[in-house]
Amino acid sequence: MLAVKKQQRQRRRARIKSKIFTSQDKPRLCVFRSNQHIYSQLIDDNRGHTLASASDHQVKPTSHKKYQGKIAKAYEVGLDIGQKAIAQKIKKVVFDRGGFKYHGRVKALAEGARQAGLEF
Repeated sequence: MLAVKKQQRQRRRARIKSKIFTSQDKPRLCVFRSNQHIYSQLIDDNRGHTLASASDHQVKPTSHKKYQGKIAKAYEVGLDIGQKAIAQKIKKVVFDRGGFKYHGRVKALAEGARQAGLEF
């Protein structure tokens, strides 16, 4: 059963990535979510380089009225990756949810990145 779910996510991921178009001034904000952690990267697909990365290992969760637990950590990761992007003078990105549904932790990460100043 686990292999079937992984294959389904890989198919969704490939379908999503085929529709995403990036440029030099608009990198891809890629998200990976495991059961316990969440990771994000800013990737320049033209050069094949990672411009910035953030994970919940690096951020310290703060208290939010809106979020708690792992969702709060995901929001903090979004804020962190957004601040790193703004420091590199990147304002616009293409959001790649990596085959995951846009709710919960993935949505919180996106909202945190928007709050930091990124535009999708």
